[in-house]
Amino acid sequence: MEPPVRLALVRRALWPHRRNAEDTARQPHYSWSIVSDLLGINHLTLSTTDLDRLVAYYTELLGATLAFERAATSSHPRIAAVDVGGNDHLMIVETAEAPTTDPDPLGNAGWGLRVGTYARLSAVRESILGAGWPVGQIETLPAQWTMTARDPDGRPVDVRAHRPVPPDSTSRRPADPGGSSR
Repeated sequence: MEPPVRLALVRRALWPHRRNAEDTARQPHYSWSIVSDLLGINHLTLSTTDLDRLVAYYTELLGATLAFERAATSSHPRIAAVDVGGNDHLMIVETAEAPTTDPDPLGNAGWGLRVGTYARLSAVRESILGAGWPVGQIETLPAQWTMTARDPDGRPVDVRAHRPVPPDSTSRRPADPGGSSR
C-alpha cells in the first residue's frame, strides 16, 4: 500500500464522521513521515497504593530494572520508573486510590510485556507461581505464546514470547518445531 493510500485510511479512521467537502477541508493534513517516525511506546503509567511492592514485582519477578525513583513532594506523588527493555518503561505512581483491575473491552489485560523465548516465558511463569502470585497457563497463539498474570494490585498483565519465523520462509507464519505448540 502506498503512503497516500495509508494516509487516507488513517484519516478515515481518525475522522469517520466527516463526509462532505466542507468537513474534509477542515481536516488536518498530516504528512506520512510523521507517522513513520514513531519508534515505539516510551512508557505506560500504572498507579498503585504500594509503590515498593509493585516495583519489587516488576524488577524481582519479571526482570525489569529500576531506572529512577522520585520522592513525593507537596505538589507531586512518589513515582518510580522501571526499564522493561528496549527503551520502554513502566512509570509507577503511588496514589491513595486503588487502581482499576478490569480487563480491556476484549476481556484481556490490554497491555503486555515481551520476553525473548518460550523457555524464558516458562521460567517467568515459574517465578511468579513460586512467589505466590496468580498466573494463567501458557497459551499458543498463531505468532506467539502468551500468559496472563496478575500483579500485586490485581491488574492483569500479559507476558508474551514471539514464536520464531523460519529464516527461509516466504510467509511470516512462525515456526512450529516438531509440530508441537512450543
